[in-house]
Amino acid sequence: MGTILGGELLAHAMKQQGLDHMFYVMGGPMLETEATAVKIGIKAIDTRHEQAAALEAHAWTRVMRRPAVCVGASGPGATNLLTGVANAFTDAAPLIAIGGSSPRVYFGMEAFQEIDQLAVFKPITKWAERIYDAKRIPEILATAVRQAMTGRPGPVYLDLPGDTIGEKVDEDTIVWPKPFKTLPRPLGDPAAVREAIGLLARAQRPIILGGSGVWWSDAAAAFHAFVDATGIPFYTTPMSRGTVPEDHPLSFLNARSSAFQEADVCLVVGTRFNWIIQFARPPRFGKDMKIIRVDVDATGITQNRDVDVPIVGDARAVLEQLSAEAKGKIDPAKYASWVGKLRVLDAEKGAEQDKVMSSDEVPIHPLRLCKEVRDFLKRDAILVVDGQEILNFGRQSIPTFVPGHRLNSGTFGTMGVGLPYGVGAKVAKPDTQVVVLHGDGSFGINAMEIDTAVRHRIPVLVVISNNGGWTADAPWQLPLPKPGRHLGRTRYDRVAMELGAHGELVEKPHEIRPALERAYASGKPAVVNVMTSDKARATTVRFSAYTT
Repeated sequence: MGTILGGELLAHAMKQQGLDHMFYVMGGPMLETEATAVKIGIKAIDTRHEQAAALEAHAWTRVMRRPAVCVGASGPGATNLLTGVANAFTDAAPLIAIGGSSPRVYFGMEAFQEIDQLAVFKPITKWAERIYDAKRIPEILATAVRQAMTGRPGPVYLDLPGDTIGEKVDEDTIVWPKPFKTLPRPLGDPAAVREAIGLLARAQRPIILGGSGVWWSDAAAAFHAFVDATGIPFYTTPMSRGTVPEDHPLSFLNARSSAFQEADVCLVVGTRFNWIIQFARPPRFGKDMKIIRVDVDATGITQNRDVDVPIVGDARAVLEQLSAEAKGKIDPAKYASWVGKLRVLDAEKGAEQDKVMSSDEVPIHPLRLCKEVRDFLKRDAILVVDGQEILNFGRQSIPTFVPGHRLNSGTFGTMGVGLPYGVGAKVAKPDTQVVVLHGDGSFGINAMEIDTAVRHRIPVLVVISNNGGWTADAPWQLPLPKPGRHLGRTRYDRVAMELGAHGELVEKPHEIRPALERAYASGKPAVVNVMTSDKARATTVRFSAYTT
């Protein structure tokens, strides 16, 4: 046989490992990889910024539950990936990030765009490695995929020096590892499973809390089955909404705070005790609440709060164990009083919210915008929410019914994810309605991804709640005006139209739905720019709650 360049070999290794989607900004020394990837049929989306490339790959990865690749050129091209990779790290998403770098023979000589990229990426990845020998590219890429996908998932980084990319490899010497396959699911300790069911059976006010681990382990059906079998009210973290349809009879979103504070037992499956749930500590959760925690990672199972029954194992495997053990031992009727209380509280708070959502005031109240978006969405739509006020209003008021179909700023609180997430999600599921509900400030961070969507004919629908600034204008919050708050009422719809997308301006409530319909019917990327009240401040300011 002949020879192959390291850059070409990398593209073939990607395809051999099933990495068939790549998001990137072109540049050296990665051009051979990028050109070869396109040639051999890898879906390649060239973006306007590497941060957006990482975020789009992240969204694709999350929606599809398998890795996508993001690629940056050397130096600033690679470091521009950092925010997106860090976002994937805190979200525990198995993203594959690849950066070109300065030639290894010039390391330490202040070569063009030289920086120790490996050192930069190590703190924000699950695993990171530099490839010095081009012949080992398939082997090390296979290791990267395995590292990303096993245990608690997470992003990985591969550093490719320019002379590794340009190295000629004898094709006869290449060893091709087998593509990654999902490993057997680790079961929980049967004794701990029995103890957990015994604790739930004795409880008076139990709840179940599910996180992203339920999604990554494909455990939504098992979670749903356990809820149905036991009759226990459930909640999910923001990024795992839709695990069970949120119109389920045991879903009480508006009673979340009361449920957390009053529950006597909480079964926590596949989520960390981080700030999203206020570290599972009082006053967010009751001081005397008993906790059963299921997690694939034993090292952090008691982080931030002691656990009464720790169960180390895969979320789906353990939920199936719990369901089997619960048969004949948990009577849903026992929780009728508790369920009834949450149902009444949920209805009361929902009725209060509905009044604001029907408001005809001008400028438009963000909750009225949320109502119109909610009513417009298809049941299986993918909804992305990103911003400040609109993020909180959207969380309170728009339900999700399908697992994996809700994306937002997540654990890292990264603003600007909305449009890139929408692009990545639409690439992943082109036949699914994808709607991004954006704040105007957050939209501006990656607004040029409208151009990416136009060039690649990705018909994502972006709805902007334009309150003219980064947050609501609430002078009562500070003794002085908020510094840097004001952005003006920018005509983002015109910007979108100049880039070849569909654009709509909306200034009155009754105009919202027709504009959404026209934008969606256009079949093009679209921006609906809705002028909303700059005084409307969401009552929920933490990611950890839907209502106060």
